Amino acid sequence: MIKPHGADELNPLFVYDNEKHHALQKEAESLPSLLLNSAAAANAVMLGAGYFTPLNGYMNLADALSVAENMQTADGLFWPVPVVNLTESAEGIEAGSRIALRDPNVEGHPILAVMDVEAVESVSAEQIDGMAEQIFGTLDPEHPGVKTFRSLGNTLLSGPIEVLNFSYFQTDFPDTFRTAVEIRNEIAERGWETVVAFQTRNPMHRAHEELCHMAREQLNADGVLIHMLLGKLKAGDIPADVRDAAIRKMVEVYFPPNSAMVTGYGFDMLYAGPREAVLHAVFRQNCGCTHLIVGRDHAGVGDYYGAFDAQTIFDEKVPAGALGIEIFKADHTAYSKKLNKVVMMRDAPDHDKEDFVLLSGTKVREMLGQGIAPPPEFSRPEVAKILMDYYQALDAKN
Repeated sequence: MIKPHGADELNPLFVYDNEKHHALQKEAESLPSLLLNSAAAANAVMLGAGYFTPLNGYMNLADALSVAENMQTADGLFWPVPVVNLTESAEGIEAGSRIALRDPNVEGHPILAVMDVEAVESVSAEQIDGMAEQIFGTLDPEHPGVKTFRSLGNTLLSGPIEVLNFSYFQTDFPDTFRTAVEIRNEIAERGWETVVAFQTRNPMHRAHEELCHMAREQLNADGVLIHMLLGKLKAGDIPADVRDAAIRKMVEVYFPPNSAMVTGYGFDMLYAGPREAVLHAVFRQNCGCTHLIVGRDHAGVGDYYGAFDAQTIFDEKVPAGALGIEIFKADHTAYSKKLNKVVMMRDAPDHDKEDFVLLSGTKVREMLGQGIAPPPEFSRPEVAKILMDYYQALDAKN
């Protein structure tokens, strides 16, 4: 199986040993505590689950600035996005402190992790904006990622952590949330060697489904890891439980047996376009995947990024050998009426343009919101029904 990023073995920071877990939980209850923001909590979950191997905690300011500017830490580890614990206030916390990190996303704010604070550093507004512009490619305050990043605070706490739980992800999505450890184990149990990952924060329409089939066939892959984001999205995105149901129904009906794993991970969407695509590649390698599908406007939002910027970054900015995973570059997709199937436009350059029905997730969402069942060229009827039921319930509530 493919090695994890930057290490021979996964480095999950969750405390699996029951005795140690119990002792650490007891100790944490007597420690000074910090209520995390959602972004820092999501980073803790990803560190705990092994997705952010080989990191052992939150980055210090030198590493964060270096990663934002050069996509590598100060000591040369390739990494695309800073993994930080920024906060508005760290009163009473100083270097050498041992603190409990509390979960902002669960009622009662239970202890999420224990942290050995190596440094407490002030970050200037200019440094925050510099990192934001390098990560997101813009400082537009309307960009959801920029807005979130600039709101986290100007105090950065760095140091190793030990993780005690996986926030709400494990309880709210017990059949879907999986750690990188669990995914690697299941890939091994299934006997898969070539595994292609598909990232999604939306329900999967015909174009998404066919991209998975195309990648599996062209790469001669044993299986597809359909890996959905379960954390916070922007307003208007479809909730994770609805996406989960729709995707599971699609796989059940339209994928061959033992060809797809439906799983999810606990992270908040960054909407960082190209940089986030590279982060997706890093942690899919840590899951044991050999390939990642990168399509049009991968991890994008609005019109901040070019349609294929998330592909070209791998050619232009990722050093040779920095990643073990490979990229499957997907083109625009369309439904060919003559061929009666979805195709990538680059594979059908000679067909009459009138033959194609362009597939758009935005168009599908508009139709569903109006109570109109999308045609089968756009969405499988079983999937459309689940989504229409959601929108109708939403309309009734409003």
